[in-house]
Amino acid sequence: MVAARITVNGEETPIAPAAAHTTALDFLRERGLTGAKEGCAEGECGACSVLVARPGVDKPTDWVAVNACLVPVAALDGQEVVTSEGLAAPGEAGTPAGLHPVQEEMAVRGGSQCGYCTPGFICSMAAEYYRPGRRAHQDPADGTDGEHGPNGFDLHALSGNLCRCTGYRPIRDAAFAVGEPAEDDPLARRREQAAPEPAATEYVQGDSVFVRRSTLAETLRLLRERPDAVVVAGSTDWGVEVNIRARRAGCAVAVDRLPELRELRLGSDVVEIGAALSLTEIERRLAGRVPLLAELFPQFASRLIRNSATLGGNLGTGSPIGDSPPALLALEASLVLADADGERVVPLADYFTGYRQSVRRPGELIRAVRVPLPLSPVTAFHKIAKRRFDDISSVAVAFALDIEDGTVRKARIGLGGVAATPIRALATEAALEGRPWVTETVEAAARVLRGEGTPMDDHRASSLYRSAMLGQSLLKLYAQNTEAVPS
Repeated sequence: MVAARITVNGEETPIAPAAAHTTALDFLRERGLTGAKEGCAEGECGACSVLVARPGVDKPTDWVAVNACLVPVAALDGQEVVTSEGLAAPGEAGTPAGLHPVQEEMAVRGGSQCGYCTPGFICSMAAEYYRPGRRAHQDPADGTDGEHGPNGFDLHALSGNLCRCTGYRPIRDAAFAVGEPAEDDPLARRREQAAPEPAATEYVQGDSVFVRRSTLAETLRLLRERPDAVVVAGSTDWGVEVNIRARRAGCAVAVDRLPELRELRLGSDVVEIGAALSLTEIERRLAGRVPLLAELFPQFASRLIRNSATLGGNLGTGSPIGDSPPALLALEASLVLADADGERVVPLADYFTGYRQSVRRPGELIRAVRVPLPLSPVTAFHKIAKRRFDDISSVAVAFALDIEDGTVRKARIGLGGVAATPIRALATEAALEGRPWVTETVEAAARVLRGEGTPMDDHRASSLYRSAMLGQSLLKLYAQNTEAVPS
């Protein structure tokens, strides 16, 4: 097997002798590329962001910004990475010929003060700068809708980047001032070529090994042999465990580039979503076809996290406060679980068995998520958290209702943050189904919803607050959909 290597700013370099758990951030900084910084070590500040060449949605390659503090460098074997130092075109003796357009705008508009966070902002901004079709999001009225600039720049691209001293207005100004990439821009031209194929990897350092197999079948056989292995996809959860809790894995198995886990199929009776597709890829490929997921995605962490995080990972951890389970419960989703002996399909409502526990067996992977069609026409995702974006939910509520002739024919409600597992609000569903969609019905059902689950007191919210928010969420849904529902 070929020695693990990574291309950084156009130069190929071996990953050895880095330890198997070494993050891309530490690897880069140890090689003198100190633009990327460690601010939080858990993917919340964006000071560490870099660009990675990934298979594109609209072009063969997309430049995707990721948190280098979370991804293991071994997971980037065979891949291409660009740091803030590598954005500008090279001049003589390998030195930059000048500032990159994004760097130029940040400089002239005062977007940097102490400079600690600036390289991370630059990389996140560059990913949006190179996003195909950016201009299509330009607001036709006055050139800006508050979130998209006159150049179509989506400010949510910077939602995972924090600045403590400059203030965001000059950074926003810089983002809204960047133009289109020049025809001879090397990173823009790179998008027209295929992204690097995933490399089969067996990176061994000491007692630890990082493994990537080429096919799902090979991976499942390995997991049967190594039931103790940690499965790594986007590493947005495992990376935090490594950094903050000093967790180490004797064997880490990467599944994020397995072709069998990266398919998205739109059928006549089901939408099947590969478990290793990033949330950003799902969002852009679905393009609003599942409205409840389209409402969920912008509230799920930040763009930097969504560029790596997967549905398989969010469900696999079994966290009771993950944002995707409530929405998928409301959509009546099922999971395709695969092991070396074959596959089985499990309704998500039957998947969770306890706190961070599930029916998934040792050696079994989530291959795909299936959402049945047709979809309920009235849907909503309400996330109650201390911050509007990039925060962990205190309570998450997802609704999917069929209302015909003024009567609730079917109600599905998924809840997060109010029990040891994500749950369906079965009693509330029963209180709605078969009854008229009127104030009296909704108020009675809201009282039932306040009693669902077993909410607890913690640093995010009290149990009483969580219960109150459940009831308010249904009242909010009713207020937003009273006139829109056919009578």
